[in-house]
Amino acid sequence: MFAEVILNNNAKALNKIFDYVIPKELQDKVHIGSRVFVPFGRSKNLEDGFVINIKENSDFANKSLVCISEKDNFLDESKIKLAELMSKKYFCNISECIKLMLPPGTSSKDLNNRIREKTGNFVYLLKNPEEIENLIEEKKIKSDKQIRTLRFLFENDGIYSTELEVLTDVSHGILKTLEKNGYIEFVEEVIKRNPFVNKNIVRDEAKILNEEQQVCYNGIEYSIRNNKFSNNLIYGITGSRKNRNIFKINRESFRIK
Repeated sequence: MFAEVILNNNAKALNKIFDYVIPKELQDKVHIGSRVFVPFGRSKNLEDGFVINIKENSDFANKSLVCISEKDNFLDESKIKLAELMSKKYFCNISECIKLMLPPGTSSKDLNNRIREKTGNFVYLLKNPEEIENLIEEKKIKSDKQIRTLRFLFENDGIYSTELEVLTDVSHGILKTLEKNGYIEFVEEVIKRNPFVNKNIVRDEAKILNEEQQVCYNGIEYSIRNNKFSNNLIYGITGSRKNRNIFKINRESFRIK
């Protein structure tokens, strides 16, 4: 099996396909869109690139893929085709278009310089709730803070340790004591960060067009529905949000069915 690879390089002279042999141990892992590391030229350092095609035969491949970055599994065949289309339309390297589709921090060639996922200790119960309640009744667990923490974990097992400390008002030492006694365990996991978790996002209400706006809207909608690609100039006061106010209304009607 052979892979057609585009190098992650902005040089125009390197905006071409290079064939590489796919080793047997990587044949089940390499797919279109895979990020791979390959030898190139006389450099001792490996170059990284993207697989844009896989084929059975090649008259040019004389080197093999060295390894594959399994964590960079962000691309698929449809995105590669889109990148090829973009490169032709905007006269740029395919690799430049591909990098636009990668998450921030993953386009660096140096793996040590990439943005790394934040990890932390998550707390899990080692005993089931019934067993813990029996230990509390038998006075084998006496501390109010320990009891509060354990009972909180009944409904929130697998919570980030820092959040657990805040929500139950206990110190890290309490958690370490519970761990020492075999009631809980710490597991290092990736912290999934959601920037919208504490934000209350309110959707705008649909606005009603006046007569002039409706005429403008109808003209633009007609062009879209009939695939007529033309410029539409909207007259109005600068800064009055002409485009926003018109296109924001009834967005569903812009979806061509």
